[in-house]
Amino acid sequence: MSTLLSTMMTYSRFSSDSELIALRSCGVSVKRIVVPAIALSLLITALSFVVNEVIAPASTERAGTMLAIALDEEKPPFKQGNITFQQQQPAEDGSGDELVRFFHARNFDGTTMTGITVVDFSQQDSENGLNQIVNAESATWDFSRNLWKFTNGTIYAVSANGSFRQIVRFEEQYLQLPRTPLDLANRVKREEEMNIAEATEYLGILRQTGDEKAVRKLEVAIQRKYAIPFACVVFSLVGSAVGIRPQRTGKATSFGVSVVIIFGYYLLSFITSAMGESGILSPFMAGWLPLFLGLTAGLFLLANISR
Repeated sequence: MSTLLSTMMTYSRFSSDSELIALRSCGVSVKRIVVPAIALSLLITALSFVVNEVIAPASTERAGTMLAIALDEEKPPFKQGNITFQQQQPAEDGSGDELVRFFHARNFDGTTMTGITVVDFSQQDSENGLNQIVNAESATWDFSRNLWKFTNGTIYAVSANGSFRQIVRFEEQYLQLPRTPLDLANRVKREEEMNIAEATEYLGILRQTGDEKAVRKLEVAIQRKYAIPFACVVFSLVGSAVGIRPQRTGKATSFGVSVVIIFGYYLLSFITSAMGESGILSPFMAGWLPLFLGLTAGLFLLANISR
């Protein structure tokens, strides 16, 4: 908004003082007149990108911690519920990915998962491909062995006809499963506390959970993290095109017009983000469509003024 307002007010002042008429009478084109605004907006875009990637995520996370300390609030114990993970691998017949294991834990307190259910499809020695089901009271990740340690559970071996052919009860059992459920449960940062690299890493973990809605939401958020800094370039172009028109407007008028444009941008951005999260638009289009429309409008206004 500051980029839009500054360019609009600057060029409106040039126009009202007839300085633009003097420049154009000397042979300076409209495109050459708006070049300084575009160049400065590129600098602001780079600065905004650095702030959004380096400063803002860490500051947001730190602000929450400082607020809790200032209010003398005791931080509640870590607790995450309903951790779901689907391990997939390419099918041997090349038909796509097939489900290998399904992992579910009811709760996670930061170190121990409870209420574990693992459905194993990895062994294909039966017609239905289901090899075993593991139920356990709790499970922890053994970092020294890189294995899951399950306690107080039962292993149900499944026969070809779907019946239980063997039931084994155990107090402790080590299983070689991916640690992805632990990585997923330990990801406690909010979206605004993650930069693009962290969000992309989390996206890879989230895709394995099978939660398509959460995946689409994060994909749209990542595209918006790329697109929002470039809004400075679009608003600089629109502000220059609006301000350079022959008119006599004051600061209040420029401020009012900029508010309307910004409100329209955020409304359109909200709509396209919702469409992206619902699957109507691709994540790329959901993040960049408002800027493409703004860029088209700015170029159209600039072309009309140049005639």
